Amino acid sequence: MKLANLAAFFAPHKTIPPTRWKAAHRWDLAPIRVIILFVGLAIFGLGDSLLIQSNIGNAPWTVFAQGLSQRTGLLIGWTTAITSIFVLLIWIPLRERPGFGTLSNIVLIALFIEVGIHIFPAQDNYLLGIVFALVGIALVGVGSALYITCGLGPGPRDGAMTGLHRVTGIRVSRVRLAIEVTVLLAGWALGGTLGLGTLLFALLIGNSIAISLGVLARQTAK
Repeated sequence: MKLANLAAFFAPHKTIPPTRWKAAHRWDLAPIRVIILFVGLAIFGLGDSLLIQSNIGNAPWTVFAQGLSQRTGLLIGWTTAITSIFVLLIWIPLRERPGFGTLSNIVLIALFIEVGIHIFPAQDNYLLGIVFALVGIALVGVGSALYITCGLGPGPRDGAMTGLHRVTGIRVSRVRLAIEVTVLLAGWALGGTLGLGTLLFALLIGNSIAISLGVLARQTAK
């Protein structure tokens, strides 16, 4: 593949593209759509586990889940699921409606974080830790693109973000930033790992998702 073609293949996409598997509503459960959703959430969870095992810093919500895990003695998969459930409760006053994808997000991401932690070795080597973090961010981007394009409902955190934006009128970017910073600081106070991996995630996750959406858009257009 020529360099120009390679660049075009990985060009980021600015919006969520229409796909052949997009649902008509949040409980439109065609088999292929559910499979793509589950695969996306599994990839997301495995990517998050690579960030954890990198030992150089986690994504903000995982910093919180890890800190909560250390304080309670629960597995990090459990604390991830518990955190998601509590975030989902915020949807009630915001009048957000969960979908099949929302509930699947809570269960499968937590499950595959635990699976990944048992598969991938924790890194003591800093350079290998950076590799783990970068691969993890790429996988989170791919997983996000797959489950978002199914149209079966946002994850608990995304729904809270859009709900707060709608109720308060504050820009989505500012709402998300406020949530991420608050969660990150709380997780750090609880003992979660904060470091270069956290910074890499903040800088790269947006492009990782956009590139993955672009690849899906071009492949489904064929």
